Amino acid sequence: MELPAVNLKVILLGHWLLTIWGCIVFSGSYAWANFTILALGVWAVAQRDSIDAISMFLCGLLATIFLDIVHISIFYPRGNLTDTGRFGAGMAILSLLLKPLSCCFIYHMYRERGGELLVHTGFLGSSQDRSAYQTIDSPEAPADPFAVPEGRGQDARGY
Repeated sequence: MELPAVNLKVILLGHWLLTIWGCIVFSGSYAWANFTILALGVWAVAQRDSIDAISMFLCGLLATIFLDIVHISIFYPRGNLTDTGRFGAGMAILSLLLKPLSCCFIYHMYRERGGELLVHTGFLGSSQDRSAYQTIDSPEAPADPFAVPEGRGQDARGY
């Protein structure tokens, strides 16, 4: 099943709006965590070819899933909650529920930009791809990029 193409700007705008509304009830660390990650998202939009920008945005979004769960569970108002407070808390919870879906879309964008799998199955064992590896004992000498073909520009004595 292929994921539909979703623009990174749409994801960023949606989470920005939900974070603004979530800040009605949850401020402080909730706002700092989410707006910092949204700033990484702006960086990922600005540099379309950067793997670092999109990977940091993805990792930050994954981290804010955990942080939002902790923050909402600790600071959810238990007492009298006005309609505005209920709306803000609902938007923060909706943002939390949409973040895993956003992570799937952003991971797809990460792969399109040339990123590799985040989890390598053989990271403890030996690697199978050694095409660019040359041992020290190799009988082949590396090609000299500054070598001049024989007979051109130099005489037999090397001058």
